[in-house]
Order: sequence, then structure tokens, then C-alpha cells
Amino acid sequence: MSLKRILIFSLAYFPTEGGAEIAVKEIVKRIPDIEFDIVTMCFDDERETEEKFSNGTIYRINTSKNGYPFKAFLFAKKLHRDRLYDATWAIMANWAGFAALFFKFRFPQVRYILSLQEGDPIAYIKRKVWFVYPLFRMIFLKADIIQAISNFLADWAREMGYQGQIEVIPNGVDVKNFQMTTDNRQLHNGTVLITVSRLVEKNAVGDIINALKYLPNNVKLQILGSGSLEKDLKILASHVELQDRVEFLGFIPTQEIPVYLHEADIFVRPSLSEGMGNSFIEAMAAGLPIIATPVGGIPDFLKDGETGLFCKVKDPKSIAEQVERLMNDDILRQKLKENGQKLVREKYDWNLIAKEMKSQVFDLPAAGR
Repeated sequence: MSLKRILIFSLAYFPTEGGAEIAVKEIVKRIPDIEFDIVTMCFDDERETEEKFSNGTIYRINTSKNGYPFKAFLFAKKLHRDRLYDATWAIMANWAGFAALFFKFRFPQVRYILSLQEGDPIAYIKRKVWFVYPLFRMIFLKADIIQAISNFLADWAREMGYQGQIEVIPNGVDVKNFQMTTDNRQLHNGTVLITVSRLVEKNAVGDIINALKYLPNNVKLQILGSGSLEKDLKILASHVELQDRVEFLGFIPTQEIPVYLHEADIFVRPSLSEGMGNSFIEAMAAGLPIIATPVGGIPDFLKDGETGLFCKVKDPKSIAEQVERLMNDDILRQKLKENGQKLVREKYDWNLIAKEMKSQVFDLPAAGR
């Protein structure tokens, strides 16, 4: 018997746009026969609200991040009296995971689903939770099923001691939004590198800037995204006298990103860590060859020389070498483009992901009512 009513704990939700938030939205709307209620935080000056959508309600509660696990649990407990949820679904093993854990302690008969979407280095996550580490492990150990977006994150769940069912189901992409009817990219009349990244240490955008030193002057870089390192990266570009070849475009709404991808030539993101990396999949869907590092969940979809090219970690010269390979090899570039788009169509379309989530994760015995 399939689940009929699920309560989602998610620290953030739309209009906040990250990989996890997009995943929840895209999956939920494609499974109309399950009711999904979402308990999330208010941000900025928002007031507590209830927002209906086609098959559920978004409840935004006023609290801090540290207060979220407790207030979300108490709020969910009241909801459960009326709604009788079949399962809770925690989006990441963070504050949302703690809220779901508290709910599981109180209502052990209700199924608990944990989604692992983390992109930060695992060592960094463990350092952040050291003072509550035994409780943090319980977020994994008490789950009835874990869904991980990469084999890397599935391995993390096992390392945390989880011995139950794990399903590796990646995030996806709305393929039709990234298709282009014609391809006017002219690599040899100037090459545009593009990266779509939060400007934080793990995405190593500075390595792409430094790679320009080893490339011809007609190779330029567009950076889509904002973050804590934006000022430092602008200083770096100026310091190495590359400010005329680097364009900082700031935050770009998800629906506008395809326009920029279609005007670029090569997607580059030399990550230091990555749970999966939706931006790579979007670039592949748009027909861009991609250059990435072999870290985290990236090897799940990037096969070197087949669906993309690997560069070395923290090595700007290695990035430049791979860019030059693509500039000088039309056959390789076309091969990577075609293979990447084929892979996305066959494995990463949101319609396929939603079907997998329903059959492999949500098709569990429903709780007694």
C-alpha cells in the first residue's frame, strides 16, 4: 500500500532556491495522488503563513535555524493530531533531520524518510555537529529508509552506521527548459567559460579565474551566483589583471539560467566537494561540455572522455589544459555534448526521478489510521 499523506521537514523552501528546494518542488508536483505538507522557516520579514498548493500546504514558522528542530516538531505534532501522517520526510541530515528525529521518537509508528542532499565536505559537517554527534547519528539510524542523491552520500549513510534500505535517486532537471533549437556557439571566435556556483570555498571559483592566466586572451569567464567570497574573488580577478575577462553576473533566477548556458561554450566547476551537483546536469542538458573534479557524487554522471572531462583538484593549470582540449578538438566536444544530453534524457529527467521516488521510496506500508 502506498503512502497517502507525508509531512516534509525542510529548513528552507521557495522562494529560496537551492538544489534540495528545487528537488522537493519538482517531485511533489509530479505525484498528485499523495498529499504533501511542508513545514519550513520564515525568512527575512516574512510572517507565519499557510500557503495551499495543488496537493498540500506550506506552513512557514517564525524561528531561528537552531530553534527550527524544536518548533517544527511541536508544530508537526499538532498537525499530526488532525492529519494523521503516514510518513515524515526530512530534507537533509541537518536541522530538518533533527525535527524528523524528534517526531520519530514521539510517533515511532510513523515512517521516517531521510533524503541526503548535502554538498559540503563530510568532515566539515561532522565538525559542526561534534557537540551533539550521538544525536546527529540517530538522524540516520532511526530512518526507515534513506534516499541519497549520489553513491557518495549513500556511502556516508553506511559510515554513520545505518544498515537499512538506501535508494540512490539523483536530483533531476526539467529537460525541455534547457533545450535549444539551434547551436550558434563558435568556440574559435572567442570562448566563453561559464560556472553556476555559490561563491563559497567548496566550489573553487578562484581556480577557474587563475586558469585564465594559461589561456588565450579571447577566453572569458562568466560567473553566475553570489556568496560570501564574491568580494574576494573580484579582488583576485583584479590582482591577476583579469578583471576584463571575468564577468560577475550575481544571482540569476533558475528559470533564466538556460539563456546564459546557451550563450556559453564550456561549463567549468572544479569543486572541492559535491553531494551531486545539479548545475552540471543542467549544463549537460543545455548541450555544454563540462569540466569537473572527480570528487563526491560527480563520478556518478561524469565519465572522463565520455560525458565530460576531469581536471585535478586545486589545479588551475589542469583546468586550462582541459579547456584547450575542447577548444582544439571538435570531435571530442561534440561527443561529450551528445553523450551528456543522452544521459540526462535517460536518467535525470524530473519525470523519471518522481516515478522512482514514488515506487522506491514512497511505496511503503501506510501507517494505521
